[in-house]
Amino acid sequence: MDVSNIANLATNLAQQRNDMDISVAVFKKALDAQSSAALSLIEAIPTVSLPPHLGNNVNTKA
Repeated sequence: MDVSNIANLATNLAQQRNDMDISVAVFKKALDAQSSAALSLIEAIPTVSLPPHLGNNVNTKA
């Protein structure tokens, strides 16, 4: 094996690792943005005081 082949292989592996690190960082940013958007949607839901008898039973007959 030639020394230049080993150098090329090492360079390619380093580039692939760098590309993977960038992809993971972008993915984490996207997840943070989605969680922030979901949290703001949940907080935007108005609180409604319902009578205490509502929501206690579930009809399971189809």
